Amino acid sequence: MTTIIETKKKVRLEIDGKTVLAPEGATILEAARAVGVRIPTLCYHEALSPIGSCRVCVVEVEGVDRPATACNTQALDGMRVATRSERLFNLRREVIRMILAHHPLNCSPCPKNGDCELQDIAYEYDLAPNDFGSYSIKTEEYPWKEFSTPILDYHPRRCVLCGRCVKVCKEIRGLGAITMAGPGALASIQPALADPESPSRCVSCGECMRVCPVNAIEERMGGGKGKPWETEKTATTCAYCGVGCSLELNVVNGKVVGVTTDDATGVNKGRLCSKGRFGYAFIHSGERLSKPLIRNEKGELEETTWTKALTRVAREFRRSIAEHGPDSIAGLSSARCTNEENYLFQRFIRQAIGSNNVDHCARL
Repeated sequence: MTTIIETKKKVRLEIDGKTVLAPEGATILEAARAVGVRIPTLCYHEALSPIGSCRVCVVEVEGVDRPATACNTQALDGMRVATRSERLFNLRREVIRMILAHHPLNCSPCPKNGDCELQDIAYEYDLAPNDFGSYSIKTEEYPWKEFSTPILDYHPRRCVLCGRCVKVCKEIRGLGAITMAGPGALASIQPALADPESPSRCVSCGECMRVCPVNAIEERMGGGKGKPWETEKTATTCAYCGVGCSLELNVVNGKVVGVTTDDATGVNKGRLCSKGRFGYAFIHSGERLSKPLIRNEKGELEETTWTKALTRVAREFRRSIAEHGPDSIAGLSSARCTNEENYLFQRFIRQAIGSNNVDHCARL
């Protein structure tokens, strides 16, 4: 069976006995996925350029003595690639052992439990806590380490040094606010500008947290996020501006506890700004108005019906126009409304009220 990936120039190679016509410049991993061959990965992310740091995706190429990393090795014409063998199983298992020697395999209390890429790979390669006694890598015992934004917590002991967070900050956000620093297994993710007097380039977008495979970077806001099997995800659209980014509200026991995204859907392709990703606390705020309020004769706010409230507003509009003219009234619209709603609002202010005093919060 030959699988063809549409492109002008192609290379022909063989992967586990399957012939593939892959685009010139494609990697072995991309060619393998085109024919349904699974190669385990940890540092690889489809939205980022290949990193090749975790070494979990090693494969054997005929005629080459050393195993190659499939995520950043170009597929060449005539290649014969093996993705499954006893040697590769043992190599990958040893690589995962080294990663887990740094990362505590204490999955039960972790919010990522049940939805963790490292946990899945450890299970696939039959690894348990008693498999790491031969390594003596010492890491920080305390989980907190200063990060580039106070919104997020960074846990060095959970970090597998895959480099995804650094890549996404540089390639997707174009900021380069964080970097990997330190020797070998003692390395950690740190702000790119270590000088406390220098302002951080971080904009608190949370993209680093989104791509982290092991919850080494997590949101500091709120309480428990719930386990994956406890969480109900509701797809919706962010209402903070007119872009229309897609997101998922994570709901546990009827309460929104976080926001996630799907890389394959929406105009944002998984990306969000800081408002879209972290601005959900207002949903359950006790200060939210659920009913209209109107001031009584004592100047105190009291609950009323929408009919009475709108009648009062209309009466006050008429009074102000009669006493001071239409320019005594101004309208301020919101970025959380749709374009159509904002159009109707300005039309109301200009025609019904007769004033050109209309503005929008996005301009302020």
